Amino acid sequence: MNVEIRSEAVSDIHAGVAFYDQQSSGAGDYFFQRIFDDIESLGSTAGCHEKHFGYHRKIASRHPFLIYYEVLPKAVSVVAVLDGRTEPTDINALLQRRQSF
Repeated sequence: MNVEIRSEAVSDIHAGVAFYDQQSSGAGDYFFQRIFDDIESLGSTAGCHEKHFGYHRKIASRHPFLIYYEVLPKAVSVVAVLDGRTEPTDINALLQRRQSF
């Protein structure tokens, strides 16, 4: 199945890269590659993850990030890639705003 990444999720990933680059040189690149690997795996595993706030949620394998996505008839659409340390109410509010797009 094809995996599409919405522009908002791309922005989330860029923010994660910037955060990790501030921590250590090269850490942002490592974060990007691991998150991309996790997103790419949705092509074969989409739909098997529990739903939270109306979206399937995959926990990233190497970082404390959560990948929210929806399964469409012909593709998987990644809606958000968020820091898992964020308050659940804030995550829910953000996802609700993105639902209106």
